[in-house]
Amino acid sequence: MYRHEERDVPPVILSAAGSALVLDVSGPGLPRVRHFGADLGPVTGADLLPALLSLTAALPLLPGQGDSWYGRPGLSGDRAGEHWPVRWSAENVETAAEPGAGGRATVAAVDAEAGLRLVSELAMDASGVVTMRHTVTNTAASPYRVQGLTCALPLPARAGELLDFTGRWALEKVPQRREFGQGVWARESRRGRTGHDATGLLVAGTPGFGFRAGEVWAVHAGWSGGHVHYAERLVEGQAVLAAGELLEPGEITLAQDESYTTPWVFFTWSGSGLDDAGGRLHDHLRAARPLPVRPVTLNNWEATYFDHGLDRLRELADKAAAAGIERFVLDDGWFRHRRHDRAGLGDWYVDEDVWPDGLHPLAEHVRGLGLQFGLWFEPEMVNPDSDLARAHPDWILARADRPPALWRNQQVLDLARPEVYDYLLDRLDTLTGEYALDYIKWDHNRDLAEPVHDGVPGVHAQTEAAYRLIDELRRRHAGLEIESCSSGGARIDYGVLARTDRVWASDCNDALDRQAIQRWTGLLVPPDRMGCHVGAPHDHITGRALPLAFRAATAMFGHMGVEWDLTSASPEELEELAVWIALHKRLRPVLHAGRVVRADHPDPSTLVHGVVLPERAVFACVQLASRVTVSPDPLRLPGLDPAALYEVRVAGPLPAGAGLPQWVLAPVRLPGSVLVEMGLPAPALLPASALVFEVVRVSAG
Repeated sequence: MYRHEERDVPPVILSAAGSALVLDVSGPGLPRVRHFGADLGPVTGADLLPALLSLTAALPLLPGQGDSWYGRPGLSGDRAGEHWPVRWSAENVETAAEPGAGGRATVAAVDAEAGLRLVSELAMDASGVVTMRHTVTNTAASPYRVQGLTCALPLPARAGELLDFTGRWALEKVPQRREFGQGVWARESRRGRTGHDATGLLVAGTPGFGFRAGEVWAVHAGWSGGHVHYAERLVEGQAVLAAGELLEPGEITLAQDESYTTPWVFFTWSGSGLDDAGGRLHDHLRAARPLPVRPVTLNNWEATYFDHGLDRLRELADKAAAAGIERFVLDDGWFRHRRHDRAGLGDWYVDEDVWPDGLHPLAEHVRGLGLQFGLWFEPEMVNPDSDLARAHPDWILARADRPPALWRNQQVLDLARPEVYDYLLDRLDTLTGEYALDYIKWDHNRDLAEPVHDGVPGVHAQTEAAYRLIDELRRRHAGLEIESCSSGGARIDYGVLARTDRVWASDCNDALDRQAIQRWTGLLVPPDRMGCHVGAPHDHITGRALPLAFRAATAMFGHMGVEWDLTSASPEELEELAVWIALHKRLRPVLHAGRVVRADHPDPSTLVHGVVLPERAVFACVQLASRVTVSPDPLRLPGLDPAALYEVRVAGPLPAGAGLPQWVLAPVRLPGSVLVEMGLPAPALLPASALVFEVVRVSAG
């Protein structure tokens, strides 16, 4: 810590995993970020001081016009319509940095005339991921309305291309790319949840960057409510990458001594493409929340829907156990009045007509097979046709006289009301305890339209209350795992992943669509936290029929599960499914711990991807559609050590109708340099098929 009015203070260098951030902490204003990118080598802050004195352009931790930044301000707000431009004066800066191991900086600043105090927190972890958040406090007697508060880091001029993502229900994470010129490219969500169309990551990079090449910078707002991600370049040449919570007018108004804190915002850099940038985020998340072995899961939704006959569910559990499945989850339909999706939501009591003995007969049968038992809830929603809504119409998140239009026959409960929170906590706590639940599938099936809490926009309060509810439930039930589902992939962010164990990537189980959905969702979410299920032979959303081998090869590269009526499967299908599940279990120490790699394969009809550990890797060659070329392009295997010797061998059942090269029929040994640069002769696969194979290090070479 030092007195910030001092000049000529050496900058602070945070470095880890080949990346670095240089923070200019000389006064008198806020510290400025001089560099975020590649490690600068064995230099000290004192070494950099002469260079910094010759540079004029740098981005303060919270940029504004007082810093000659004429883009979007980091903070915007007013006092009853009176505008106060903010000029921060830093009071102190606390830093701790260890070369190669990251570090942190905490900045306290004030603007006495504007009546505001600021605390900015910035840290780099061992993976090189930078996390940042700001807290603003109103120190004046008059209320201060926060209109926006975001976190930003600078981009260099060479970052000339942008990548973000859009999507819809059952087709999430569709990539879109564009040139990064002058002006703002912003992605905003006012849906009250992360959203099917949420970008997840906003990426800037050198033109033409791919999975394995190019320099990239990416940002993610770890927040499950309204959010904004943007990139901006000014005519002066300065550029930023930024994100934060998207606040509605009047949503955050601070009385004297009240504070608002942004969600954590995550920044990642890579000098070698998207795989490395995403891998750093995976490392960060895994280090923050290590998870036990991920059990293979059966969810009964697409198997039985609302048909909850005990004998049928017992038979389904029997088939699941025989196939090697380790967890049984009872989905929607077990609670009062819930024979369809138009009634009962919010009445969290076991339906006595369907389950006269409660869920105990099913839970005991499932556990008797050696499986864990889980249950579906949608705590934040309510059907108007429910005992809860009839008794408490005032519990809806809306103006009492103007409820929003129904969506999926649902309204939203106002979780920020103490009585609503208490009711939901009591019901979830009681049922979790009564049935000793191992797992909760926590669903969230509509956007929050016209949300009003205590007369102001209610998304912020709703999101915080949902987080508190999850946190308290887990505190009361050690070992309970929770899945975040939101009509598929509409709530996937690091805010919810900080307190849940996996996300449901999409309601679509069509393996062809899932290849793309999982490929791009996987930039943010590691495989061990991404639910990937083997669906039915005919997908109920797309109507497409796909072979079991392809469905299973697609699902095994994540947190594998099954969503298929196994009582309708043939003995041959059940036997084949058991083989794939056994293979996933054997390979999951790699699949759930290694670095995800994706080849920049020249043929768009073919995907080559894998998961790599130093001693072992698992790859898949996936044929999506018919090739244009007669002969397939070689399979170059990224992520291997060029100096090592590897053995390559097939891991799963051979795909039908394939033309197979010699290495598929018998293991071969090749140096990593050959596998990375020349590659392997590719199999000639039929559309909608895949070959899974292992690459095992046999010597250092």
